[in-house]
Amino acid sequence: MAKRRRSEPDRSSYLNHRSHVEPITAPDGSAVRELLHPCRQAIERMSVAEATVEPGRSTRLHRHPIAEEIYQILDGAGLLELGDEHLAVVPGDTIRIAPGQPHRIEARSDAPLRLLCICQPAYSDEDTEFLDIPNLRDGST
Repeated sequence: MAKRRRSEPDRSSYLNHRSHVEPITAPDGSAVRELLHPCRQAIERMSVAEATVEPGRSTRLHRHPIAEEIYQILDGAGLLELGDEHLAVVPGDTIRIAPGQPHRIEARSDAPLRLLCICQPAYSDEDTEFLDIPNLRDGST
């Protein structure tokens, strides 16, 4: 028989729930919840974050010279610029972003685009290079 979760589960450095993580505005312009990161949880080599891009908005064009990144699309639909390619993405799509590969994602549906971002090694601002100038008109920062 499966073990039932208590209504108020014990929290540990191995368990985190998105409702306990306040979103922040990331440097790329998305709203991000850092779900697992070595600075706060018992994870050593990677990080997991949930990013939300509002309809009609996009993240800034950027790359990570060291980290390999995975995007898992959860909700909404969008257009991913990945190097020279432009890929339509929908829930269920999983995308690998190689170290150094320029990328940005735009929400192209009426609903926000929500995705998991998994980085190895863990995300750091120092490993993020922006390749554009912020566009204040469209809300990207």
